[in-house]
Amino acid sequence: MSQTAQQRMAPPPPTVFNSSADIPISMGKRRHAIWNIVLFCVIGLCVMIGVPLYGYLYHYTWLDWSLFGLLYIISGLGITVGYHRLASHRSFDCPNWVKGILLIAGAWALQNSAIKWASDHLRHHAHCDEEKDPYNAQLGFWHSHCGWLFTPDQHQDPKYATRIANDPVAVWQQKYYPLLVLTGLGGTFLIGFIHNGLMGGVGCFLLAGVGRTFAVLNSTFCINSVCHLWGRQPHGTSDSSRDSWLVSLMTFGEGYHNYHHMYPTDFRNGIHWYHFDPSKWLILGLYRLRLATSLRRGTYVETSPAPMT
Repeated sequence: MSQTAQQRMAPPPPTVFNSSADIPISMGKRRHAIWNIVLFCVIGLCVMIGVPLYGYLYHYTWLDWSLFGLLYIISGLGITVGYHRLASHRSFDCPNWVKGILLIAGAWALQNSAIKWASDHLRHHAHCDEEKDPYNAQLGFWHSHCGWLFTPDQHQDPKYATRIANDPVAVWQQKYYPLLVLTGLGGTFLIGFIHNGLMGGVGCFLLAGVGRTFAVLNSTFCINSVCHLWGRQPHGTSDSSRDSWLVSLMTFGEGYHNYHHMYPTDFRNGIHWYHFDPSKWLILGLYRLRLATSLRRGTYVETSPAPMT
């Protein structure tokens, strides 16, 4: 049989399937959205019903509140420094063990793996306010805040994950991401249980585990929603990004979002000494301990005679 005849008789090419599950990619997107809905509904119900009900019946201890605050800071900085300024924008370099700690802390925020997070975020910068922007603020507050998580993403593009997907630390974090999430949540129960028995474990889990996760999620979501709808634009108007000092208080400096969009690789979002930017301070602290190198700065700052803050 000739090659031409063989080609005519050959079956059509198979449907492209998701490598992680034997299902079509479009179906995988829908299932991902469904799982997000289920997860956020469970978290929301625990926060709205379980957290206040336990507080009314049993009261939270100093340990519960202390762990809530400590884990809010750790997981929040894991997102802002680890996921955002390091993994997404390469604003600085650090040893792999430091990177690993930052990405573990980011996993405790329950915002997906660093590879998926960075891919979405880099696409947001490349297509801000456009159809391909995953959290496009032009579609309204709800969509940009969290609604985008419940909608199948038709514009996923693997090219935005190419660089970070070749980082061995990020690959390791993605492989063990579910386990890392469980250690963050389960650890709160274990600490509470050791301190005050079964109900102490339940209380610590509800407040420092689920409640803290809900708080970190929504403070981070405010960067995508509030900081693209309300605020000042002192550094540029090429997109909808805005500065909000209030959001910066909740997100360790990420609220200076207009500057960040104009100079995304700068390791700082708040460039002045009076800007509340603990993420910048942590990076500077690592730098002074010789645990961070190659701190990158925007051209706006390089043309200024003011020293680095």
